[in-house]
Amino acid sequence: MLHSVKIFVFFSLFFATNILFAQGGRINEYNTIGWYNYFGTFALSKTWSIHTEYQWRRTDWITAWQQSLLRVGVNYQLHPKVQLRVGYGWIETFPYSQTPINAFGKDFTEHRIFQAVTLTDKLPYVDVLHRFMLEQRWLGTYSNTNLEKEDRYIFLNRLRYMFRLQIPLQKEPQQSFPYTAIYDEIFIGFGKNLGENIFDQNRLGILLGYQFSKKFKVEGGFFNQILLLGREVNGVNILQNNTGIILNAVFNISLEKPVKE
Repeated sequence: MLHSVKIFVFFSLFFATNILFAQGGRINEYNTIGWYNYFGTFALSKTWSIHTEYQWRRTDWITAWQQSLLRVGVNYQLHPKVQLRVGYGWIETFPYSQTPINAFGKDFTEHRIFQAVTLTDKLPYVDVLHRFMLEQRWLGTYSNTNLEKEDRYIFLNRLRYMFRLQIPLQKEPQQSFPYTAIYDEIFIGFGKNLGENIFDQNRLGILLGYQFSKKFKVEGGFFNQILLLGREVNGVNILQNNTGIILNAVFNISLEKPVKE
């Protein structure tokens, strides 16, 4: 537990340093968002499973698009506390906020390949999760404003780290129980085509949830996304502070064939 806390404190301080630095010489923009998400894991065996995911990301709570994200992957349970995952993501980002992410104010497509390692630990009254993710990203771009579709893609690398704590809201959780959770995830870019900053974004969630069974749970609550655009506008960087709600529906379904006796 102490080791987990040390890692969380380190990344929190790293994130705080970036945000404090970002306050000087940058413009802050504020948006209200709502992220409504599905996560489904389908077990093929004790070690192999399929990951599916769709995130419906909206602005003004729900009225307009922010992003559409579809992600699929294959999981391998290396150890009861260690899971490996590789997969593909398709993301569509729309023009939102006062300063859109795309310089021409257009929507753009991203194709992504990712590799992830998830470490879990079950401590008295607390479930701890660390997730490390490496992403290779191909972002669609426009060579001029008259184009209706992207005519080229740029390649970017990104590293992500998420720390999550989940605490049951009853002393002896049964098959179904309420819980609370908090997580923070930081995104760091590296390599060629990086742009202005290595800091990409940070996400913070404070949630209440209910696990109905091992197969299904729902959770939701406060969500904050801080995003630093990778380009300057009139000589300054743009820092988005997006705050709102997040709702997750999480399914764990076994497709294993029953063992014949």
